[in-house]
Amino acid sequence: MTLARFTACLAFLLGLAALAQPAAAAPVCAIGAPGTIQRVAIGETGRSMLIHIPVGVERVRELPLVFLLHGSGGTGAAMLDSSGLAATSDHHGFLLAAPDAGIPVGKGFVWNIPGVPTITGEIPTAEDPDDVAFLTAAIDWLAESGCIDPERVYATGLSGGGRMTSWLGCVASDRFAAIAPVVGLRAGNPLASDPQRPDPATCQPEHPMPVLAFAGETDTVNPVAGGGAGYWQYSMDAALARWAELGDCRAAPETAALSETVEEQRYGGCKGRAQVIGRLVAGRGHEWVADNEAMWYFFWRHRR
Repeated sequence: MTLARFTACLAFLLGLAALAQPAAAAPVCAIGAPGTIQRVAIGETGRSMLIHIPVGVERVRELPLVFLLHGSGGTGAAMLDSSGLAATSDHHGFLLAAPDAGIPVGKGFVWNIPGVPTITGEIPTAEDPDDVAFLTAAIDWLAESGCIDPERVYATGLSGGGRMTSWLGCVASDRFAAIAPVVGLRAGNPLASDPQRPDPATCQPEHPMPVLAFAGETDTVNPVAGGGAGYWQYSMDAALARWAELGDCRAAPETAALSETVEEQRYGGCKGRAQVIGRLVAGRGHEWVADNEAMWYFFWRHRR
């Protein structure tokens, strides 16, 4: 037998041996049974979060993931109770994670948005927990555990949680497929020289971010027209326009009445099929004004 023939035979036999090896087992998601809410320790972070596991799924594997971020001074548990998103999770089969923010305030927590004062008026320091690092670590851990599809990760949140959701869109566009802030849409810090405009330097996502924002017309905490606390200032329209600019949206905004109480402003022609949409609900204030079904449909249309 020639050396060339021997080498070919050896390669063939090694190939057969490789085919005979059992395939590596897929990771098993062990966070809990369908239809339950579990407090799950997240890897080596030293922190945990509540996760609602949808009822009706045959097994918890590679599901979409929605983060639900509470308002300033709140908790994940209270946000699960008040938002109604657990029922939406059950209906559509996505994991719903409700973490607590990293900075304790009273009986609740506030989110660490660098350079932005919390409701106490204090700006987070380098000693405060890094909430972006925690949430992205949770994505990695849940993906490695086989629980979620990392291409279908989304975020929503109320008020301060909406501002944190906006911040995730600014700094973690490589991890989130879409965001939907509720009474909390921002597009960076207010500009020091002109507080009625967002500072372009403080929100520079790597990828166009699909945005669906909800606001209450009579909100006096985070007013739709701007003003309010130092972290607010510019209007919802200014925030939408900045996200449209970031998404390279070419079409002028269109406004339409969806019902007697809901008006929608929509930017189209955005890069990468991103959309930028704002919904204003008449007669509603600083509260959960989101249409949960519309939110999920928006998320469902986008993947990273």
